[in-house]
Amino acid sequence: MPDRAPPSLSRDGNEVTLAGNWTLSTLTRAPQSLRVAVRSADTSVHWNLSAVTALDTYGALLLWRAWGRKTPASAKIPGEYEALFERLRAHVAEQPAKRAPRDPFGVIADIGRGSLEVAAHVSCFVALLGQLVIECAYVLRTPSRIPWREISANLYKAGVRAMPVTALVAFLIGVVLSYLFALQLKRFGAEAFIVDVLGIGIIRELGPVLVAVLVAGRSGSSMTAQLGTMRVTEEIDALATMGVPRHLRLVFPKVVALAIAMPLLVSWTCAIALAGGMIAAYFELGLDLQFFIANLPKAVPLPNLWIALTKGAVFGTTIALVACHFGLRVEPNTESLSGNTTRSVVAAITLVILMDAIFALATRNIGLGRG
Repeated sequence: MPDRAPPSLSRDGNEVTLAGNWTLSTLTRAPQSLRVAVRSADTSVHWNLSAVTALDTYGALLLWRAWGRKTPASAKIPGEYEALFERLRAHVAEQPAKRAPRDPFGVIADIGRGSLEVAAHVSCFVALLGQLVIECAYVLRTPSRIPWREISANLYKAGVRAMPVTALVAFLIGVVLSYLFALQLKRFGAEAFIVDVLGIGIIRELGPVLVAVLVAGRSGSSMTAQLGTMRVTEEIDALATMGVPRHLRLVFPKVVALAIAMPLLVSWTCAIALAGGMIAAYFELGLDLQFFIANLPKAVPLPNLWIALTKGAVFGTTIALVACHFGLRVEPNTESLSGNTTRSVVAAITLVILMDAIFALATRNIGLGRG
């Protein structure tokens, strides 16, 4: 008999005889009537598998299910196929798992669990803030204990190394905004107001938020991953064993570094974005560069710059605190590390946007420009 003979089933009275190849490759091409015939034959008949030339797990499972997940006592199975059915008996459940009945109060339980989790996060975050305040008071009394080296290292990593990417993004954003605003302003003959629109929009709103989003995705995730890895490798426990204050050495430098680096990055990003907008306005509207630079201080009063720098400091502190909070909550497994890193970035960006809205409401009457 050829090796790839199609599977067949014949019935003679009370005996069902199988022949051919009962494998995945042949059964998927077999007519549907064959499966119907297998399922329709019950276990009371005598199954004869002596003429089967090949049988794999797929074919054995098909017969196993038709037999009600047990081998009929009268079945004639060649010895080389017995091992297949033995494995099915050992590893395949007798009955498929039943879905648990739906709990009518499941939604309420989920809401309760979610509320408890949020409360736990808020509690830990407040505890982290309190510990940071204690550390600040400690270093103010003993300035010699300020971890300058850690602060400078974080300042370099979160600030200096972020300058190229923030400059590139800011320049492109400035060009795009200038081009879009120019198209609208030309319709009303108000090309000169491109300075007001770009100045207020970039310095007061877009610059701080853009830098915060980039820093949260770049430096915030890096801080969470660093602390999480130290948790997984038990380095934080080792520091506690040696009597090294972890908040002073791990959290305090990151918060201080981002609180210093963010206002500087905001200034850098706003300058680059305005430069991009100025160049685009020169080519699109024919606006002289000197006119743009001369009118920028009139269009954007100085309080807008202070608002932007304050936003930068607050956003930086928030991003660092959120990153440290999730990093210290990492459990000793890699799945928890990746999950907390993702949650850190999402929570930081959400808080930044929320605080930006609060800033907008609180400073709505400050620095409105020329009226």
